[in-house]
Amino acid sequence: MRQTLGARARRMCWPTGTVRGRAAACAIAASLAITACSSYAPAPLATRSDLASDLAGLTVPPVAPAPEGWPAHRFDPSNGLDSIEIATLAVANNPDLRAARASLGVSQAQAFAAGLLPDPQLSLSRDFPFSTAAGVTSAFNLGLGFDFSSLLTRPAAERAARSELQGARLSLLWQEWQVIGQARLLFSRALAADRGEALLRAQRALLAERDTQARRALARGDMTVDVAAGYRAALDDVDRQLSELERARDRGLEDLNALLGLRAGTRLKLVDDATAGGAPVDAAAVAARLRELPQRRPDLLALQAGYAAQDQRLRQAILAQFPALNLGLSRARDTAGLQTRGFTLGLTLPVFNRNRGNIAIESATRAKLRAEYQTRLDAAQTEIERILLGLPAQTARLEQVDEGLRFLEPAADAAQRAFKADAIDVLTYTNLQAAVLAKRQEAAALRQSIDEQDIALQTLLGGTLPSGPDHTPLAKPTVP
Repeated sequence: MRQTLGARARRMCWPTGTVRGRAAACAIAASLAITACSSYAPAPLATRSDLASDLAGLTVPPVAPAPEGWPAHRFDPSNGLDSIEIATLAVANNPDLRAARASLGVSQAQAFAAGLLPDPQLSLSRDFPFSTAAGVTSAFNLGLGFDFSSLLTRPAAERAARSELQGARLSLLWQEWQVIGQARLLFSRALAADRGEALLRAQRALLAERDTQARRALARGDMTVDVAAGYRAALDDVDRQLSELERARDRGLEDLNALLGLRAGTRLKLVDDATAGGAPVDAAAVAARLRELPQRRPDLLALQAGYAAQDQRLRQAILAQFPALNLGLSRARDTAGLQTRGFTLGLTLPVFNRNRGNIAIESATRAKLRAEYQTRLDAAQTEIERILLGLPAQTARLEQVDEGLRFLEPAADAAQRAFKADAIDVLTYTNLQAAVLAKRQEAAALRQSIDEQDIALQTLLGGTLPSGPDHTPLAKPTVP
């Protein structure tokens, strides 16, 4: 490549016998052309998946990037993964985030390109006379020009590129928020599925015992077929629920593997750290954060940066309506050997176009971005307010269910002692135990729903949620 450029530069120079200044100019032009070249290196595509099958080969930051209000948390999978460690792993290894970080390099390159000055234009023409006459020589015209109008719009272009780069970084941060929220949601559902399976299996044990007793009563003639079939149908319904729960849990675990950048079938040890749910949300403090949403939500900040960039694009289009100025220096020699020096001035006359089309496009684009930002701001506020409106009813119902359990659980314990002493029949015992299990299942479902709403609020607001001062932790469901 160097030889090719050197040969072209030599061909551009004047023949032997020209002054030293011309030779020096040719040498400088050749050296600049050579040093300005970028080298090429091939980058072949991968031929196989790079998904990991375990955590051994993964590089994860030693300290998690905890949301606002959370303490620093060391990543240590040796004792299982809690919700913060799952979120850390997701941010470090999620395939979509890795692609988004690579895309950020494009925005960085665009910001770099916007700050570069345009190259000057060098022109050279040669005329070779084909008639022979005394004193006739070859003619040339050498010119060096620069587009000065680009200096007028360059500051606006630089500011627009910087704003776009900032918007790209904020969009990546918002995408990380979303991945963290999704990882914690899948983590919470996986643990809830384990607790739900334990409750269902306890309920199945009771129904199986009751079905056995019903079969014996049917054989003795103490029960009709339709009553006995009802017990069997209840047992079959629990088996169906168990099967559906196992399938849903397996789908959720595979979704979690995909989110973490792990191969399908990878088994992770999940441990409950009880970071979500439990504490009642302080609605007044959340409302205060809601007012600060335009200053804290990365997606809203990214839209603000995009709007600022477009505002500079409009300013750039307005500046471009002024006449374009191209100024250059020239040196020439005619066929008679007369040499001259001079300058060239190029000026665009703003008569017909005046860049009005681009100004209209950039102005309409700015108006569109303004409307999109308002729509996103309204949607963010609506999502948060909708969650806040639904939480009190769920919390109140959970308190009712817990109150019912505080009454039923001692009665169920007494019934178990009475059943062992043959003081009550099996039907009364199993019915009371089934009622307790049903209440525990309802409480578990309500807690899971509240946990998911808390995770959604943390994702929408950022950081931990402010809780009320009179907080009493809710007890975890127990299984007999």
